[in-house]
Amino acid sequence: MKYQNWWSKSVIYQIYPRSFCDSDADGIGDIRGIITQLDYVKLLGADIIWISPINESPFVDNGYDISDYYAISPVFGNMSDFEELISKARDREIGIMLDIVINHTSDQHYWFKEAKKSKCNKYRDYYIWRDPANNSEPNDLRSNFGGSAWELDETTGQYYLHFYSKEQPDLNWENPELRSEIWALMNYWIGKGVEGFRLDVIDLIGKRPDHKIKENGPRLHEYLQEMHNCVLEGKKVVTVGETWGATVNNAHLFCAPERKELDMIFQFEHIQLDKIPGKSRWDLKELELNDLKNTMSKWQRAMNGNGWNSLFWNNHDLPRIVSRWGNDTVYRVESAKMLATLLHGMKGTPFIYQGEEIGMTNFLPKTRDDYIDIETKWIIRERLSSGCDEKELEKALYLKARDNARTPMQWDNSLNSGFTTGTPWMNVNRNYHFINVHLALEDKNSVFYHYKKLVELRKTEHLFVIGDYELVSDNHPDIYAYYRIHGLDALLIICNFHNIKTEINIRRDDIVFCECLLSNYPDRYYNLSNLELQPYEALVLKIKLNGEGNVK
Repeated sequence: MKYQNWWSKSVIYQIYPRSFCDSDADGIGDIRGIITQLDYVKLLGADIIWISPINESPFVDNGYDISDYYAISPVFGNMSDFEELISKARDREIGIMLDIVINHTSDQHYWFKEAKKSKCNKYRDYYIWRDPANNSEPNDLRSNFGGSAWELDETTGQYYLHFYSKEQPDLNWENPELRSEIWALMNYWIGKGVEGFRLDVIDLIGKRPDHKIKENGPRLHEYLQEMHNCVLEGKKVVTVGETWGATVNNAHLFCAPERKELDMIFQFEHIQLDKIPGKSRWDLKELELNDLKNTMSKWQRAMNGNGWNSLFWNNHDLPRIVSRWGNDTVYRVESAKMLATLLHGMKGTPFIYQGEEIGMTNFLPKTRDDYIDIETKWIIRERLSSGCDEKELEKALYLKARDNARTPMQWDNSLNSGFTTGTPWMNVNRNYHFINVHLALEDKNSVFYHYKKLVELRKTEHLFVIGDYELVSDNHPDIYAYYRIHGLDALLIICNFHNIKTEINIRRDDIVFCECLLSNYPDRYYNLSNLELQPYEALVLKIKLNGEGNVK
């Protein structure tokens, strides 16, 4: 079976290095720690490891504020360690994808230090500066971390733009010299053996602050096409862009193959379905399953032939999906497997975030001081100062804080979950005694082995890659079911999204053969014309059609 791209049937495993595995007992995960666990990633079956930023940084935003694009932070190791990681990963047929932050830098970057010296400095135009307006900020643009997006530089009397913290000044992509610097650093890492880039908030690089345009600016796609021509053309490098402003109407502009920009994007429409419309993500509402069906189906259809979907529930910025939309107590294992099945059965490239594959959960802090992320601290201050209900705030933090994804990886039930023999930089989730890799590998019915089977199916069952998506029972209140169809072959994925027993009838006038490839409930008999599903039950069925009609 021939696939369109080498990464079409790949699975990508994301590592947040600070929290993955500590090799030197300083309480912070590092590159050598990743090297020690490459066999674990290989056992899972992932083909690519995406590593969150490991460049030199003052870590105001946990590495997403880079001060030297060409250096490895000593916190994580050195260049020799990284080169060994590339080599040993390649020995296991695993590629390395770097997280590259090129919308902004740290204020400790050489460019910005120079830019602050004078308005005439060579590097001044690498950033975005404006004169005051009426002795105040140039306009009312807001930072994503709260407050104004403008910060006054006392030395030169101008404001610089920062859509994140004031320590993360935005780069001026309209400057061709700046773009050339970006192309050079990307080519440098490709030369080191990197096989992919995750491009942080890439839809912001075309910003027009004077017109209050943050995302999807008028020159955005020109820049991405220039990137492809100067960096990516003809190289075995896969790209995925973080695009909070992407919609089904503009997604093809990023990743339709003929446009020669990116291979995939992360869009976040489905991840925002449990917030009150028009409010921030901290303003909660219950997830409506039909909203999820409509959104996921919309993206499956829109990208069919117009690009390629990224498939994800979790990452370093998002809470644990089993706590968010599953059941992290009585049905933790079943709901974690169901959510994995629902996602991995779709068309696109699945991303697994460290710990997701063993069903790691959100954490319960002892006090608010346990929340250490810059964004979480800001929302606590902002909400408390506005007189919010403290119980509602606690609930929102538990369900949405980025800290939930960043607790150390739970390897075993020894001290600090086997993550470190030192003092961990962030408290380990207290449930590590019964949720950890060691226990998962001993239990052939664990969440881990369910993920492993899903990864294997993607590599062996071509329908997972090429099958067209077709939604079933679009208004069933509890079941999300869909087909992946190619010719007379089909997969039927059926998931009970809730903690109740429920029924569905699947018309089978066109089905001549049915085989269960995967289930999260063992030894079950399936009658498609009257199918009763257990709480959070999930099935992957392989179907043969007789060609006389369409499945219903």
